[in-house]
Amino acid sequence: MALVVGLTGGIGSGKTEALAAFARHGATTLSSDEIVRELYDRADVRAAVAAHFGAGVIDADGAVDRSAVARRVFADEAERRWLESLLLPLLSERFQQWRDDHVAAGDRLLVHEAPTLFEAGIEDRYDLIVTVTAPADVRESRRPGSAERMAHQLPKQAKVARSQEVYENTGTLEQLDAWVADLVARLT
Repeated sequence: MALVVGLTGGIGSGKTEALAAFARHGATTLSSDEIVRELYDRADVRAAVAAHFGAGVIDADGAVDRSAVARRVFADEAERRWLESLLLPLLSERFQQWRDDHVAAGDRLLVHEAPTLFEAGIEDRYDLIVTVTAPADVRESRRPGSAERMAHQLPKQAKVARSQEVYENTGTLEQLDAWVADLVARLT
């Protein structure tokens, strides 16, 4: 029986490093950020983004300029909701296919990194939710501009209260890795 884990946390909290640690310790992993990058390469998604936001979000190579899109969606709630209405159903399809394939293959621990897991209302997909947190100043030093971009996300305390496992990521990568190794050992 597979255990499906949702991994979340704020921008700059260390989710990506935690996901990599889960993979190093034997989990099958999926990154929503990577899926979004792949989706932006799809012709239908590119066309929808260009039609909605205009040619200014398509770069000289014909690819979606993610920074240009981010500037729009983080500045305007309606634009963020539009983009989510385009991408979240496609992300959901990919997640379901990934989960079904790996459960059928007999994988025991599946970890899906989903930055807006609670905001998207998808927590019921998971057997366990892990939140990686860090103080605002630490997140800002790792990812300048993170405070502004996180304005639409649930506050850290709300995510922590809804999670079964929480890691306050203020230490080294080695400490994060050790915590993940211990968690994987407990879960498997």
